[in-house]
Amino acid sequence: MSMHYDEYMKQVVLPMRSELTDAGFKELLTADQVDEYMNEAEGTTLVVINSVCGCAAGLARPSAVTSLLHDHTPDHLVTVFAGQDKEATAQLRSYLPDVPPSSPSMALFKGNKPVHFIPRESIEGQEPETIIRDLALAYNNYCQKS
Repeated sequence: MSMHYDEYMKQVVLPMRSELTDAGFKELLTADQVDEYMNEAEGTTLVVINSVCGCAAGLARPSAVTSLLHDHTPDHLVTVFAGQDKEATAQLRSYLPDVPPSSPSMALFKGNKPVHFIPRESIEGQEPETIIRDLALAYNNYCQKS
C-alpha cells in the first residue's frame, strides 16, 4: 500500500514542526486559528513562518529557539508552516501587509501589529549568531517587562 504524497509530507515535516513546538511555540494550523489568536493578542508574540528548506533547518528554527535564552523574550510564541498549512500562512501574512512573503521568516508583533520582521534574505547565508542578535535587539526594544 503506497502512502499518498500529502500523508508522506506530513510525516516528513513532523520533526520540523516539533523542533518549534517542543520549545513552546503554538502551531496555528488554520486561517481561523490565526484570526482568533491575532484578535486576542496581547503583549508581544514571536511568529516563526516555518518551511521545509535547509535554511529553516540550519538557521531559522535553531536561532529562534536559542533566542529564547535572552534576558528579554516575547510573551507568546506561535508558528505557521508555509507550504503545509497554506491557509494559515496566507492569513498570518495578511497581518504583515507591507512585507513580501518569504519563508522561513520571523516577525515580532506587539498586540497584532508587526514591530520587527526578519525575511528569508536576512536568514539564508547568515551565521546563527547574527540572527539571534537581530532577535535579541528586537526583544530589548519591545519585550521589556514593565
